[in-house]
Amino acid sequence: MTHRIATPLASAFGRRDDRGMTTAEYAVGTVSACSFAGILYKIITTGFGEKLLEGLLDKVMDILPF
Repeated sequence: MTHRIATPLASAFGRRDDRGMTTAEYAVGTVSACSFAGILYKIITTGFGEKLLEGLLDKVMDILPF
């Protein structure tokens, strides 16, 4: 005999099937990914972002053995 822990949601609506995202979840995920990419682009294309990338690349080149 197997024992299952009943959750309020599972007992009220039966088993949930979480195979994949719905269209609304895809839309929210796509909008958030595009917003994040836009913010990163704006930061990197400023003078601060360019100096930050240059400093990061200089440190990486110092660490590498070749």
